Amino acid sequence: MNEYKVSREDLRKWCSIPVDELEDNPNRKMNLMMGEDKTALSEKVGNIMTDEIIKHNSEGRKTVWVLPGGMSGVYDTFIHRVNEEKISLKDLYVFHIDQWLDWEYRLLPVTNLRFSMKGKMTQSFYAKINPELNVPGDQRFFPAPENPDLIDKEIEELGGVDTVLGGVGCKGLVGWNERPVSDVHHITLEQYAKSKTRAVRINDETIIAYAEREFGGCYEALPPNGITIGMKSMLTAKKAIFVVMTGSWKETVVRVAMFSDPTVEYPVTLFPKYVPECIMCCDRKTADHVISKKYQDTPILR
Repeated sequence: MNEYKVSREDLRKWCSIPVDELEDNPNRKMNLMMGEDKTALSEKVGNIMTDEIIKHNSEGRKTVWVLPGGMSGVYDTFIHRVNEEKISLKDLYVFHIDQWLDWEYRLLPVTNLRFSMKGKMTQSFYAKINPELNVPGDQRFFPAPENPDLIDKEIEELGGVDTVLGGVGCKGLVGWNERPVSDVHHITLEQYAKSKTRAVRINDETIIAYAEREFGGCYEALPPNGITIGMKSMLTAKKAIFVVMTGSWKETVVRVAMFSDPTVEYPVTLFPKYVPECIMCCDRKTADHVISKKYQDTPILR
């Protein structure tokens, strides 16, 4: 069976859609949550996550989340409400989506708060929650190379994931689930959808993007490897919320995520096929696309 590949014609069509026609577009595969104010959008997502905990607690249910680092606005809202409203997190199970690994595929020290997810989230998330309300230590899971099967096993035993919260890379990565890059080995869409938690070599394009954005173009400043929860566990989710608010270099992937059929070229496109509710949350600048405004009458992507 031939697998779908994104064509130039598809990209031109999706990138040409005016931003005000995205939200109600009949061809979209994800719901769009868009606004001018990034802070307000982050608060909205934080409230969605908090309300889910409250609902599940009232029903006597466990809550299972996959969470990323780097969403301080969302987490600030969540932490504030948990502490103020005395919301118990004793039945919350948190699976952290990924971690960086050094060139020998080892974890970075937890004291390295930029590249250790465990160190970062312990300090910026768990340490800010009232201990009497906090997530129990044995219900916080971080992927680790010495036991990559642990997370998938735990999620399966819990009956799957309630909500995946994630960012999206410019080529559609979620966690370190990047597009496969090889001239000699092909990963099918079906194989990718069943991918387990695993150590990965991070694609050069991702290293370059991070380095240009945060390290002045110093590629050597970034670790070359990572470990990530695979698609197998994440695609058990009932809901996926993608927060993408980093501007022009994410304009295209927002359009691909919203309109494309599933393809390993952009791994985020697998979610609408398997996850009942998918939400793309982005500020208006990121949702807008330069091609829809500047190049409508220019022979680009033809």
